[in-house]
Amino acid sequence: MLNTPRSRRGMVTSPHHLASEAGLRVLREGGNAIEAVIAMASCLAVVYPHMTAIGGDGFWLVSDKGVDPIAIDACGAAARGATVESYSALGQNTIPWRGPLAANTVAGAVSGWGEAHALSRELGGRLPLSRLLEDAVWSAEHGFPVTVSQEELTQAKRAELMDAPGFAETFLSSGETPRAGEIMKFPALARTLRRIGVEGTESFYRGALAREIAGDLEAIESLVRLEDLEAHRATRRDALSTRIRGAQLFNFPPPTQGVASLMILALFDRLGVREAESFEHIHGLVEATKQAFLQRDLHVGDPGSMTIDPRALLEPSLLDDLARRIDLEHALPWPQPASGGDTVWLGAIDGQGLAVSYIQSIFFEFGSGCVLPQSGFVWQNRGASFLLEGAGPRQLAPGRKPFHTLNPAMARFDDGRFMVYGTMGGEGQPQTQAAVFSRYGMFGAPLQAAITAPRWLLGKTWGENSVTLKVESRFDPKLVTALKAAGHDIEVAPDFTSVMGHAGAVVSHPDGVFEGATDPRSDGAAIGF
Repeated sequence: MLNTPRSRRGMVTSPHHLASEAGLRVLREGGNAIEAVIAMASCLAVVYPHMTAIGGDGFWLVSDKGVDPIAIDACGAAARGATVESYSALGQNTIPWRGPLAANTVAGAVSGWGEAHALSRELGGRLPLSRLLEDAVWSAEHGFPVTVSQEELTQAKRAELMDAPGFAETFLSSGETPRAGEIMKFPALARTLRRIGVEGTESFYRGALAREIAGDLEAIESLVRLEDLEAHRATRRDALSTRIRGAQLFNFPPPTQGVASLMILALFDRLGVREAESFEHIHGLVEATKQAFLQRDLHVGDPGSMTIDPRALLEPSLLDDLARRIDLEHALPWPQPASGGDTVWLGAIDGQGLAVSYIQSIFFEFGSGCVLPQSGFVWQNRGASFLLEGAGPRQLAPGRKPFHTLNPAMARFDDGRFMVYGTMGGEGQPQTQAAVFSRYGMFGAPLQAAITAPRWLLGKTWGENSVTLKVESRFDPKLVTALKAAGHDIEVAPDFTSVMGHAGAVVSHPDGVFEGATDPRSDGAAIGF
């Protein structure tokens, strides 16, 4: 049983202990929470390569001393050459999930590091980018021990990734799946990270490094070109927010599903459930998830192509109506289409009250599987979620942003606490956020216990077709029986399974105490000082 770690000067959490240590080192040196998160994010792109890379996207929420957060959108758009017609000419009626044709959007994560670093400087940050990438460069150059999850996912996905350019040479060991504990090095990635540290994040999109990356993309036959990199910018946006009893919740606007995460908790709050871990608790959240996902899938996608303001989905009158549609005794028939994903969430709060919730992703495990030959990193497959048929904000068009499962979360409590939280897990992200927040924020569970407790997932897991309600086997059998009797199609999962996500959270208290939590389903650590 993990206990909640506490500290007085700052706290970080991430799904890999080496990344958490990198962030803590920054805080100890006087760096702020933004700088710590950049250090962790870059380190994760090395030591957790099956989950994230610098060839992916990122989304930030940053709050200074409890004020409403600034959102940094570091999502790349579809390439100019990524059109319905271009895929049709290649005989494709859907976008492949793997390979070069899946690598059809710009990778925005590095631009987000740059915009966050600029915001850090505005707030008094002083550490240079080269220092923040130091741990990532070291691990890429000198090597890191492979985790159990990297071994397992490499073995599980290698057959579908073997034909992706550069995958086998980069992520296999003499043609075999690397074993947990084996040392893996990424020398080309080390050189790229070092250049970004010295030249700045702009070099990824404009200049000599950008030309090298563009050459690599063309060599692997991706649709992304130099002109697409040059057109990309990270932007600052307003966060979405909703009110529940006792707290103000914040999440990220489209193209992410952040509005669904807010809707689930707002709908559940309206149900008036009072007993934690009861049938009403779990059933209520599952049914709230269904109502939120129906609205999400109808409306959310590329923000420039949406026909409604996402804030309309958080109007109290709509939430009241949707809550009335929830049957407190019976399950709404399901499924609906679901999405997979592989991602990392990480967070930090420093002693000056700067709080960061950040999520970074390459979509599926190992993304497109395509590794850039000179620059040494894998490119995401986020654009595989675009549709080639029909209409609406998820249809492929040049310059459009793909629908994202990513959504970093924050909460400001009326009693003065401030919480950053989130998870990886694709379709499961809003569900895990609801599980963690309801347990901690509504029912008073200890922070670590809220994350360790058994979880559930409605819909598909990574790359699987099952759309059941999956529940970890640690749930009370009587509860599972009650859920079945209510009409839920139950599938019992192992005690601890990473398909439920790798969650984490940090909370600051008004008395100056910090709490942190990490997920026992991950390789992470919550560390304070």
